[in-house]
Amino acid sequence: MFQSRFTHTFFLLLLTLSCLRSASQTTATDGWYTEGDFAPNDRILFTVTNPLHIPLTAQPVVIERNQLPVGDIPERWVAIVDPALPSNKEPSREELKKMSGYFKRKETYGHAIELQIDDLDKDGIWDEIFFLTDLAPGETRRFYLYFGHYERGLYPHEVHAAVANYGRHTVPFMESKIMGWKLWYPHDLDLHGKRKPMLTAYAEYSTNLSGYYMPWECGTDIMMVAKTFGAGGMCIFEDPADPEHPARAFYSPTKDMGPIKDTRFSFDVVANGPLRAITKVSTRNWNSGKGYYDVDQYYTVIAGKSYCRVNVQFKKFLPPGDSAQFGAGIRKIMMEYRSVHQNGMVVSMGKNVLARIPDENIGDSALVVPWEGIAMVIKDKYRPEYVAIKNWDGNHLFRMPVTGDLSYEYMVLGGWSFGEVNNNEKDFLNYVETERLNYNNPPIVKIFQHTAKDRQ
Repeated sequence: MFQSRFTHTFFLLLLTLSCLRSASQTTATDGWYTEGDFAPNDRILFTVTNPLHIPLTAQPVVIERNQLPVGDIPERWVAIVDPALPSNKEPSREELKKMSGYFKRKETYGHAIELQIDDLDKDGIWDEIFFLTDLAPGETRRFYLYFGHYERGLYPHEVHAAVANYGRHTVPFMESKIMGWKLWYPHDLDLHGKRKPMLTAYAEYSTNLSGYYMPWECGTDIMMVAKTFGAGGMCIFEDPADPEHPARAFYSPTKDMGPIKDTRFSFDVVANGPLRAITKVSTRNWNSGKGYYDVDQYYTVIAGKSYCRVNVQFKKFLPPGDSAQFGAGIRKIMMEYRSVHQNGMVVSMGKNVLARIPDENIGDSALVVPWEGIAMVIKDKYRPEYVAIKNWDGNHLFRMPVTGDLSYEYMVLGGWSFGEVNNNEKDFLNYVETERLNYNNPPIVKIFQHTAKDRQ
């Protein structure tokens, strides 16, 4: 009898402790966030799920405005809070003097993470919220989107995009602190290697430094593009039976006949950090000699990443026949010793690469890079087919069926032996394969209800 009463009492005690612990956890994750005098009245719960069995570090996440139950929110009023992260403490007086009154104050119930809000179509209404998060294998992570009058938060830029006069013509630039790209030729990417994590494009274009002769700590141009597809470019296989001669916008039959007859290119910066930078290239009046095309391309770089993502959207697509296919590719890297292609992935690697040829005018010797790698990934859903061509100095290409909405995407990646990451064959191949999996299996975002504190 005594043992029965003791067991019952002990069970009730455990149940009570369990409930208290559960309530404590609920308070820790579901309490209403504050930061200084910012005590928002409105929030939206959402989750982000990693569908892969690998950890994802600094994973890009996009929340589209039209996904939200409330969409008419001022840009500066948005805060994304991870309730599982430790809150900021009150900054010291010295920190506030250094960083100003815009420095974040003491937080409760989580931590507001860095974000950016972009108006992609430039209509004055923001379209996307972008941020980065870490996700364990298979993890579903909870976040809150809070909104209310809110203006604090200073985020240093980890990426950069610009359109500038460089080398006596207009050139788009896009870079992370790990790797940089520019379009010296308007459809085929040039590659800039970083020796240390830093942004270097502004120094390059604002002073018109040669990419090959920049200060050592700023890295260097490590790609010879010329007539190749460089570190990444697009094309159209107007005649799939003749893969050696795809149509290319910069090499049309009217090349160099002047801007009225020739293909025309215009450039714009869509977003410029702090976490994501997007440059737009609009191609018009492209006459291949057989077909007529207009196309927009969006080049996106992301903080801490060694890749650039490219979205291709045709505005006019009038090929000579129904068999035409989309195309994209990279050059065979200089001094290529190995290439790997599988599904929609191709990697080209070179040893003792002449990244800069000898310059007899100044008596300078060649810049030799012991190892360099470039890669391209096409999403599986586009059913890419690998094609190697000898034309234009040799290139690794993919061709794809034309899509219903006349758009497709690809990703280009780069690494070199002087960089701090992905600086050898093994690490680079692993990075490309990991990003290929991630590109094809993005995190799953689920949006929940809008909650107002004063109506609970």
